[in-house]
Amino acid sequence: MNWQVIFPLIIFVISIFVVGFWSSRHLKNSSNFLQEYFLGSRELGGFILAMTMVATYGSASSFIGGPGTAYTQGLGWVLLAMAQVATGYFTLLILGKKFAIYARKYKAITLIDFLRSRYNNSKSVSLVAAFSIIIFIFSAMAAQWVGGARLIESLTGLSYTSALFIFAVCVIIYVIIGGFRAVAVTDSIQGVVMFVGTLIILIGTIIAGGGISNIISDLARENPNLVTPFGHDGGLTPAYVSSFWILVGVGVVALPQVTVRAMSYKSSKAMHRALITGTIVVGFIMLGMHLIGVFARPILPDIAVGDSVMPLITMEVLPPWLAGIVLAAPLAAIMSTVDSLLLLVSSAVVKDVYLNFIKPSASSKQIKQVSFGVTTVLGILVFAMALSPPDLLIWLNLFAFGGLQSAFIWPVIMGLYWQRGNQHGALASMVVGVSSYIIVHNFAPNMMGVHSVVFPIIFSLLAFVIVSLLTKETIISNSNKLQA
Repeated sequence: MNWQVIFPLIIFVISIFVVGFWSSRHLKNSSNFLQEYFLGSRELGGFILAMTMVATYGSASSFIGGPGTAYTQGLGWVLLAMAQVATGYFTLLILGKKFAIYARKYKAITLIDFLRSRYNNSKSVSLVAAFSIIIFIFSAMAAQWVGGARLIESLTGLSYTSALFIFAVCVIIYVIIGGFRAVAVTDSIQGVVMFVGTLIILIGTIIAGGGISNIISDLARENPNLVTPFGHDGGLTPAYVSSFWILVGVGVVALPQVTVRAMSYKSSKAMHRALITGTIVVGFIMLGMHLIGVFARPILPDIAVGDSVMPLITMEVLPPWLAGIVLAAPLAAIMSTVDSLLLLVSSAVVKDVYLNFIKPSASSKQIKQVSFGVTTVLGILVFAMALSPPDLLIWLNLFAFGGLQSAFIWPVIMGLYWQRGNQHGALASMVVGVSSYIIVHNFAPNMMGVHSVVFPIIFSLLAFVIVSLLTKETIISNSNKLQA
């Protein structure tokens, strides 16, 4: 083991646990356990809101899988990845004040709370939504745990299984201790670490490669396609790249782990500040991390597993002590996404299934016990899933993104902006979206040259509009208009 690299990472993990214990005081003193544990009592300021969105979205896919794919594909993947710049902007702009106002009116703690209240307290909508979150978020969580384990494996020389076990234990304990507030506050720390870490690794990689012009020349000599927008084999067509603007750009508004942030800020001023800060930080991190992946190719040729590019290039171009500090960036990204997803699935099980359908009269003590127990069981199940990882975890993560967007994008957006939409339309939209996505993804990927999420999103929109118009049912819980 290279202790000069590992020691700064240990310090970083300890600091995260300190924040978790600090946040646990709020859990003990809060009069509303559910709102504090799953939503931080809606007290996020602008900077913390921006950083928690950045850190939650900037995951193992961005820091491990993204650079690994860019290493293979070349500069074309950097162009594709920059669709993510508008993530926070679109989310807060589309949902904005309206979503936060409705969430407070409905006393919504989760996205499913919002959907159930908006769609006439429909049990069917709640169950399908909870099922979609549990299935697809499990895929997303497995991707993050694989990324965390591979990072620890690369740094320590431990076996993959041992590294995965260490990562799993740290995350489960940390989330149980502090809940959403711990997640949000540590996301702020992790967002700063990610920003600074990206800058340092990028500068070190450029210097090690002899400058940008020299790196580009080396890439062009190896394969001219690496410096074009079309990928190493010409597979990144304009239609395919454009479709990613839906998957990792506009469509992110439908990701439950992101939308829950849009109901947790404390004021309009905080939201406006987060719009600006989040867009700048996401843009820099996504550009920097994916450029690092491409620029690493001439320095470290013939890397077998793409997901190991980031830790390997970092230890190659930086002194060990600095590499340890900087590698806290991808670890921060992974941990911040994992804890958010773990809380999200836990809230779907506890708040949206257990309290609504199994034991509505549960006491506060029982809710706490069930919440902690569910979080632990979910962590163990994801650990089991991650024992057999794919070669490039980015595809597992993008599969989860597509499934969640197919399920939620129209029930959320149309629920806010189209009064005629009803529970039948929402249910049809989710069922058609998820089922068509699974079919297209497995049997007709890249249909007509676009990503498999595009057509399911179109189908789910048609289902929402047509079924809502045919049923002509008014909405009880949303009949009175709110003034944003």
